[in-house]
Amino acid sequence: MTQDHDTKRASGLRIGDHAPDFEARSTVGNVRLSEYRGRWLVLFSHPADFTPVCTTEFVELAKQADAFAARDCALMALSVDSLFSHFAWLRMIRDRFGVEVRFPIVEDPTLVIGRAFGMVAPQDNDSATVRTTFFIDPEGVVRAMTCYPANVGRSIPEMLRMLDALQAVDANDGLAPANWNSGDALLSPPTHDLDEVFGAKEETGWFLREGTGKGKGKRR
Repeated sequence: MTQDHDTKRASGLRIGDHAPDFEARSTVGNVRLSEYRGRWLVLFSHPADFTPVCTTEFVELAKQADAFAARDCALMALSVDSLFSHFAWLRMIRDRFGVEVRFPIVEDPTLVIGRAFGMVAPQDNDSATVRTTFFIDPEGVVRAMTCYPANVGRSIPEMLRMLDALQAVDANDGLAPANWNSGDALLSPPTHDLDEVFGAKEETGWFLREGTGKGKGKRR
């Protein structure tokens, strides 16, 4: 392994990088990241099982699992807890909240996956502050990332909005403006042609038709 590669791993992934492949045990059996090629994947880590904020996230994500599936997107969770801890936690969630978490939760007790994705620094011994989300397209490319502190839960509507935006810009070759939501107009890519700018019918020439199509992994 080269020094440049070590430095890149220590600094974490960047948008446009291919997500590192891995195979690990999960609550639905062994999973391999590359097996999800051909569809979108949201890979997200949580600090620990049985913690209050993480529990609220998993309850809401389980309730919205069909919404992600409708967008041809799978969910996969990850923490340092053991597989047996995951099982016990999921049973508690089912018994207390009446919700079954069916998406895989991967165990990462040695932090190998967390370090490969830059979720934790090489010298860290635990993932107590980790709450990172990776949006991975059908080609296995990291298209977006978010990182929340351990004491603030994720916004599930924002995760869906991010997924909608990524798929819409792919399908329509456009740009999603601030506060964009599914069904809103997209922006056209900026032009470098002055005659085209002067000849635009709109004030800016940026707006496109409404775009809600799903992307196929194409990158800009």
